[in-house]
Formats: sequence, structure tokens, C-alpha cells
Amino acid sequence: MPSLRVLNHAFRAWRRNRAWAKHEPETPFLADLLSGAPTCLHVGASDGRHSYVMTQVAPEAVIYAFEPSAFAFEVLKLGIAWHRMGKQVTAVHAAVADKPGELMLVTPKKSSGRMGRAYAYVAETKPNGPARPDLEDTGMETQMTPVVTLDAFCADHGIDRVDFIRMDIEGAEQRALEGAAMILDRDHPHVLLEIHPPMLQARFGGSGEAVVDLFLKRGYRMFALDGVRLEERTTLVADLPWKDYFFIHPSRAARLPDGVFKARMAS
Repeated sequence: MPSLRVLNHAFRAWRRNRAWAKHEPETPFLADLLSGAPTCLHVGASDGRHSYVMTQVAPEAVIYAFEPSAFAFEVLKLGIAWHRMGKQVTAVHAAVADKPGELMLVTPKKSSGRMGRAYAYVAETKPNGPARPDLEDTGMETQMTPVVTLDAFCADHGIDRVDFIRMDIEGAEQRALEGAAMILDRDHPHVLLEIHPPMLQARFGGSGEAVVDLFLKRGYRMFALDGVRLEERTTLVADLPWKDYFFIHPSRAARLPDGVFKARMAS
């Protein structure tokens, strides 16, 4: 039986989704990228809000939702059941990186006293000092979590085509994408990725520029919202702790439905 805390969090997430509330500004653009019956990987699924959106804009989508937090994973499973998404969404209790195994999940404690579950990230060891370099915290909780690579997961589960990846994993994105190199090279999936330059540098020894280069060297084009306008970029927006970016490969442009991405890719 789920705890009252899990049930309360799941109910609030369910109610928010039903009201179509508190979604990120990139959310309306997902419909342009999920036509037909796409296979989607939702990495850093949290309570499943993006998985819910995918089922609404693409009723025939198949979604694998990866979540490392034991608490959030229980919330995710309840959301899948309450929204009746079980035929579309498979919950996977795991973090994603460049090699399989086990890592520590670090969850900051916010100055309000609440756990900053949206800011949790994986690490090999517990950090000294603040949990993160990009926010104030008053401590942290840690737990061990299983880790998979996307390439190996797809191979093990007979997933021979990936159409879309949504990834928001607090600085671990470079390592996770390195563990998905086969998928990126084989399928050229559309990607909506939150990039965290301070976390990449301070906690993972990487960089936002290296993440962008990982896509650009494969021929992808990169887009980001500037207000409500989608603009093409080749560099990150400067001086932000994190921001979402779309990556679209020209080989898939012809299959895009009429809309902003198809128009941008044709230019």
C-alpha cells in the first residue's frame, strides 16, 4: 500500500494533469513531434507529466518512463494507473547513464525544509558541502538506484526504433546520451533535452557545449524558445542554470506534420 505522502503527491499530480496545468512552455510543441505511433523514451520521468502529455497528443505512442527515485517511481506508477495509461506507458525504476550498474541519487533539501525532488541527480559519491552548485539547500538525502544505458535497455527489450526522447536529468545528460549513441546514430530520434551547464561541469565533469556538439556532429539542428518564438541556435543561451532545447535531424524532416518544426527545417 502506498504511503499517504505518495498518495497525496500522486493525487496532486493527477489533478494537475487533468486540468492541463503547470506544464512547461515547450509542451505545446510536442504534438508536432509525435505523429503516428511513436516509440518514446521519457528519461527522468518524475511524476509522469510529460508521459501524460505524450499519451494525449499521440494516443498510439509507446512510452518507456525512467525514474530513479523510489518515491517518485511510486508516484509515477499511481499516475499511470489513475490516468489509465498502462497500455502505453511502462515505468522503469532506473537512472540512465553511459554504463550500467548502480549510483547514488542525491536529493537536495530546500530552504523551506521540503525535499527538492525535481533537483535530484545521480552521483558516484555523496558530495561535500552543498548538494548542488546552482541552488541553495540545507542538506540532502541519498539512496542507491539501479542504472541502465538506453542502448542496452532497448536491445534487451527488443526496441528496434526510437522516435522521441524527452530527457531531464539534472546534469547527467551528457553521460546518458553517450549511452544512447547507437540509438542516435540508427534512428535520429527527435529529442527534447534540458541542459544544465553548471551541473554538467561541477558534478559530472562535462559541459553544455559538449552536449550540443554531440548532436551537431551527427547533423542535428537545434532549436529553443525565445519567449513564445522558436528560434534555431548553434550555441546555448548564455548564463542560464538550465534550459530546454529541441534537436531535430534533417533525415526525419519530411515525416514531420505541417507545423513550426517542418517550416523551420525547410528553411
